[in-house]
Amino acid sequence: MAEFSDLWMLGMLIAAFAGGAFGAAIGALPAFIFTGFLVMLGEGVRILSGDYSGLMGVDPDTLNSAAITGQIGFGPVFGPHISFAAGAAASAYAAKKGYMETGFPYGEAKNIIYAFGPKPDVLLVGGLFGILGYWLATLSSIFSMPWDPIAMAVVLSAFAHRIFFKYPIIGNAKKGLMNMVPFEKKEPRAKGSSRLLVEPWLPHQYKWSHVLSLGVVVGILAAFITYETGSVFLPFGISAATLLFLNLGVERIPVTHHISLVASTAMVAGSGGEPTAYALSGMLLLGAFFGAIAALFGEIIQRIFYAHADTHLDPPAAAIVLGTILVVIFYLIEIFETSAWVPVPF
Repeated sequence: MAEFSDLWMLGMLIAAFAGGAFGAAIGALPAFIFTGFLVMLGEGVRILSGDYSGLMGVDPDTLNSAAITGQIGFGPVFGPHISFAAGAAASAYAAKKGYMETGFPYGEAKNIIYAFGPKPDVLLVGGLFGILGYWLATLSSIFSMPWDPIAMAVVLSAFAHRIFFKYPIIGNAKKGLMNMVPFEKKEPRAKGSSRLLVEPWLPHQYKWSHVLSLGVVVGILAAFITYETGSVFLPFGISAATLLFLNLGVERIPVTHHISLVASTAMVAGSGGEPTAYALSGMLLLGAFFGAIAALFGEIIQRIFYAHADTHLDPPAAAIVLGTILVVIFYLIEIFETSAWVPVPF
């Protein structure tokens, strides 16, 4: 048994290396978009209860959300802690090496759309960060830390690539960590520099009123989807998949997966795992409240750890970490009946 377990772990590490390398090859954001589509597929399979009679002779028992959502969408292939985090690290590395001259409006190391293709050293960096992401998430799970293990791994991986490749942790915030006015005034980082002093994560999604409004709306929709389908992850998958349009250059597409996941998780936790035992209106209001909180968390994080820095540290991942910690706190003080899928250390 021990030998089998060791071989299984070795296999997972090899898969994580390949997943990280592939994330670097296709780019961090494209990899994450695939996460969204795979989560939608996996949760769709679960919701449809395996009714695949006549579907090319496929055994319905082999198609389940655990395999598709858990092991592919959130596993070594397209798990954000592996493929997305590795893609972000690859951009940080490649920018240092001078591989990136894309005309990206911010620092090139923040460009998470860029695909590096089969460049061996970049693939190696991606693979190593894929393994790091796997271990970070695994350790969180082993010790039942009170947050989303995958989201925390994405955040810690970003700090790791900043440290390893000698980027500042926060950057120059001489006008104030939370101050977006220099961006609005188009103040340069230095005289003659093409880079701005402050670079908001999303130029169309940083004003407090806008962020709060988006959080309420998406929180309601996420809660509704979970209420009707019983899937806590389907809203996340839908939100992640919409980023395809952002990747294709459609202007002003909002980023909402942190809002969706925190809202749907809070609704399930607040209802003791039985949302339909409560009135729809109450569950939607709970989703709106936590959606707004998650949106605000994301904005606070981007102002502190993204806007002044040189590489991509993912505000949604950090917001999910904070949002899931809040869900656990609500459970521990007995406001919520469960913590949903979020681990509790004791």
